[in-house]
Amino acid sequence: MTEVLVLYYSSHGATAQLAQCIAQGIDSVVGTQARVRTVPPVSTVCEASTKKIPDAGPPYVELRDLEECIGLALGSPTRFGNMAAALKYFLDSTTPQWLSGALAGKVGCVFTSSASLHGGQESTLLSMMIPLLHHGMLLMGLPYTESGLTSTRTGGSPYGATHFAHEKKTLSTEEHQLAIALGARLAHTANRLTI
Repeated sequence: MTEVLVLYYSSHGATAQLAQCIAQGIDSVVGTQARVRTVPPVSTVCEASTKKIPDAGPPYVELRDLEECIGLALGSPTRFGNMAAALKYFLDSTTPQWLSGALAGKVGCVFTSSASLHGGQESTLLSMMIPLLHHGMLLMGLPYTESGLTSTRTGGSPYGATHFAHEKKTLSTEEHQLAIALGARLAHTANRLTI
């Protein structure tokens, strides 16, 4: 069984919902399993520290998770059109994997959620792609053959799965379907590249 890493940060649960749908898509591909991980929040207080294991949800990511998995789905809520600091903080610690080329040639995708319709979803997705490109990863999005991209009135982007979370606490039908499709597409592609 090969594993695909679903790594995300979620402060209010919307990005976590997308992560679970992407994991569902990965798990739907025979021989592939999702490894879901998160990152701890960062603090403006220098003395603050986080427990080694979260109280609930998936475990915190370790650098070896990046090395052991055949692909990566990276997710974050939007923060002024950029990824959240907690995810950026973790990515900034991946210099050893960059130096060794541990992620080079692996496939990746990105996903995000925002509280407003034009809250910077696509720029957030692009901001998450930049470090993956520096690592030498192959990036994929969602093709317009996914009918949800043309019918959605909420989230969804060719750059990756998205969710418009303003008044809706749960994913729309299209958001749900697109996130599952992205996970399945990532797993199929990762399997083909590792054969």
